[in-house]
Amino acid sequence: MSRHDGFPRLLADEAAALIPHGSTIGFSGFTPAGAAKAVPHALARKARDLHARGEPFQIRVLTGASTGPDFDEALAQADAIAWRAPYQSSKTLRQKINTQTAKFVDMHLSHVPQMVEFGFFGKIDFAVVEAVDVTCDGRVYLSTSVGAAPSYLRHAEKVFIEINRHHSIRLSEMHDIAVLPKPPHRSPIGIHHPLSKIGTPFAIVDPAKIVGIIETDQPDNVAGFDAPDEFSQKIAGHVVRFLVDEMRLGRIPAEFLPLQSGVGNVANAVMAGLGQSPDVPPFMMYSEVFQDALLDLMVQGRLVGASTTSLTLSEEQIQRLYADMDFFAPRIVLRPQELSNNPGVVRRLGVIAINTVLEMDIYGCANSTHVTGTQIMNGVGGSGDFVRNGYLSILVAPSIAKRGKISAVVPMVTHVDHNEHSVQVLVTEQGLADLRGLGPMERAQRIIDQCAHPAYRDYLHQYIENAPMGHIRHDLSKCFEMHLNLLHHGSMLPGVTVG
Repeated sequence: MSRHDGFPRLLADEAAALIPHGSTIGFSGFTPAGAAKAVPHALARKARDLHARGEPFQIRVLTGASTGPDFDEALAQADAIAWRAPYQSSKTLRQKINTQTAKFVDMHLSHVPQMVEFGFFGKIDFAVVEAVDVTCDGRVYLSTSVGAAPSYLRHAEKVFIEINRHHSIRLSEMHDIAVLPKPPHRSPIGIHHPLSKIGTPFAIVDPAKIVGIIETDQPDNVAGFDAPDEFSQKIAGHVVRFLVDEMRLGRIPAEFLPLQSGVGNVANAVMAGLGQSPDVPPFMMYSEVFQDALLDLMVQGRLVGASTTSLTLSEEQIQRLYADMDFFAPRIVLRPQELSNNPGVVRRLGVIAINTVLEMDIYGCANSTHVTGTQIMNGVGGSGDFVRNGYLSILVAPSIAKRGKISAVVPMVTHVDHNEHSVQVLVTEQGLADLRGLGPMERAQRIIDQCAHPAYRDYLHQYIENAPMGHIRHDLSKCFEMHLNLLHHGSMLPGVTVG
């Protein structure tokens, strides 16, 4: 007998039928890992059926971060999302956000639980949370992510639990779930090591709020990563050499410091490069995602422990983890995103933060969210939590895109997610610019010479020389000339192609 036999069993369509138009729903999921699966699809079917009859049906959607095609994309294609926070990565939803047919709140991921706690998003009508088990007294054993699910369980008026048989019941051995009290009654967070545990292996919900259990058996469908390309490998090489030099100079202790890495192919390549370097000692991670490359590094003994909020692993790798839980469970901690991304803990542990951006300007500001300042890609996610508070903040990007028609280094970014006061190191495949202790003009020269593609360096140097004098030199009539060229002519510098 399962421990949750006291709750009603529902089909996903039966659960969706109980959710009215206009509801605010907090879903589990941080990336596709641990995301609700059956109910979102049922809600998409309900939306299509009602829309075909001329009836309205849209919901307000909260998650931990992005989800995947089985969630955001399915709901967006059914025109079922009216409002979304705090992050997304769906092509269809992105189009709706950029055409103002869906509202989107882009925000730091560590802030989400507190926003829910104080009701800044309004009433949470429902929580839909994936778990591997739930007990009759309200202990919810989550699956492959924690994210903001504990907060949604606490504050939602009604709760649906998706019990996913695809995942290991032993995942609870990794979970460390604690909910911070409201300010001003917060004590220092007792995380003094990446593997410190301060909570319980389960989230808590009032059993009276559980409307029903939906049985599933579905993988997370996390996409695998491409093999590192030439740009990614060169970026990884620059980062590795820089960190090794910092260690030799005594700026990083001999036992190294915990690392954080964002999501994506470049970040995956950087972590793989660090793991392969004989000059980097075995290290820890204090991050928000645990990706494929990290599992390999843990098996090799290069990564000795990791704190995260999400096991963002491909199906092959997650099954590899489940097959050897005796090895992996003591080495991985899964926390709520309020703790995995907590600025105080990040600063205390001296986390080295490595994140990707869309563009960087010649003075060190960075844009990780909006193309030409107007079209959102995914969102700021957790990068700001780490960039602002890391011991070292490293931002990486290929120097060019679209065969050189787009430069990642520009006179002025069209949208600022990370300003020059937070950014310490910028890296492209061209090189690395250490900006610590440099004034604006020194930063500009170093970024252009070290990070910009050679095809754009003359233009960027000339821009500075012709700009009016000031502490930061900008020509307001030309600072977005490259972006305007891209919009009007399809290239930031017409006639320039690379490769």
